[in-house]
Amino acid sequence: MNWNAKFFTKKTGQSKAKKSKAREWFDALVFALVVSTVIRGLLFSAYAIPSGSMEGTQLPGDYLFVSKISYGPRLAITPFAIPFTEPVVGGVKTYWSGIQLPYFRLPGFSSPKKGDIVVFNKPDEAGPEYNIPTDERTTLIKRCQATPGDVLSIINGQVFINGKAMVNAPKAQTSYAVVTDGSDLNPKLLEDMRITIRGQYANNGFEMVIPADQLAAFKSISNIKSVTPVVATAGTFDPEVFPHNEQFKWNVDNFGPLKMPAKGWTVALNDSTLTLYRRAIEIYEGNTVNVKGKDIFINGKKTTSYTFKMNYYWMMGDNRHDSLDSRFWGYVPEDHIIGKAKLTWWSTDSTKNILSGIRWDRLMRPIN
Repeated sequence: MNWNAKFFTKKTGQSKAKKSKAREWFDALVFALVVSTVIRGLLFSAYAIPSGSMEGTQLPGDYLFVSKISYGPRLAITPFAIPFTEPVVGGVKTYWSGIQLPYFRLPGFSSPKKGDIVVFNKPDEAGPEYNIPTDERTTLIKRCQATPGDVLSIINGQVFINGKAMVNAPKAQTSYAVVTDGSDLNPKLLEDMRITIRGQYANNGFEMVIPADQLAAFKSISNIKSVTPVVATAGTFDPEVFPHNEQFKWNVDNFGPLKMPAKGWTVALNDSTLTLYRRAIEIYEGNTVNVKGKDIFINGKKTTSYTFKMNYYWMMGDNRHDSLDSRFWGYVPEDHIIGKAKLTWWSTDSTKNILSGIRWDRLMRPIN
C-alpha cells in the first residue's frame, strides 16, 4: 500500500494564531484560580481567629496559615462550591449539597497529636436539624487534648490523660473570683495586663479572666484583697455539658473519665455506654439506633457491642472558661479535621485604629 508522505510530515511556514490580550488574561486568571484552588484545597488555607476561646495563645484578629498536609488533605465532600467564600454569604449558600462525596483523606505527615492546635469543622452541626455537609460546617480552632484510645478526665480544671496530668498551654487562661477593697479598678491597667471582667457579683466582687503570666503581679496590686480560681464543684451536673445526661454529673471543671473512640475499638453496649457513644454511632457513623426495653438495635439488628469506623479526638480552648469546645459537644470525628495551625502571618486589634492596631510582635510568628 502506498501511503502519501504528506500526512506524516510536519507542515512548515504556518504559525499559530496569536492569542488576543483578553484571551491571555483569561488564561492567566484560569491558571491562577486552578493553582490557588489546589494550594488552598490540598496544602494550606488561611483562617481568622473569631473569638477569645484560644486567648492568650491566639488572639481575636490573628490570621493564620493552616497546614492541610500535616494530617493529610481531606478531599472535598461537597465538590460544587464557590471557592474562597464562606459557606453562607448574605444568607445565601455558596455550595450545592445535591452531590456529596464519601469522606477520603490523602496521606499526611502525621495524625493530630496531644498539644497540637487544630482547625476543624464543628461537630455540633452534624445533626439532621442542621442539614449541613461536613466540610461546610462552622470552622473552629482548639488545642487537641486527647487522641483515639485515650481516657480523659478533668479534675478541678486540670486535664488528665490516662491518669497523668496534661501539660497546660504556656499561656492558658481561666477565670478567678476577685475581691477588691471597694475602690475603682484602673481600666488602663486591666487593658495592659490583658485582664477581662466576665461579670460582677458584688460591689467589690468580680469574675475575671487573668493570664497566667500576669497573675502574680495582679495579686500584688494594693486594692486587690483576694484572687481565687473559679472552679465548678465536683459532682454538680451541668446540663449543657456532654453527654447532657444527669446519669453523668459532669461540668466544665470536673468531667469524665471518658475514653476516646478509636477505629477498630469495640465497646460493649449498655445503658451507660450508649449514652456516651450514641452520637458517634448514630450521627457521625451513620447508623440507626433503637432501644426497646433493655435491648439495643443497630440498623435493625439486636446487638451488645459496636466497633467504631473512625478515630475521635478531644479539643479544648486554652481560655478554659470562655471556650465552647468538646466539653459541650463531645469528641471530634476524624472526618471533621481540616489541618494544623502553623503560622500567625498577620494580627490586628479591632478596638484600635489601623496603624496602632497592628500587633507587630505577632506577625509571621510560628504557632505552638
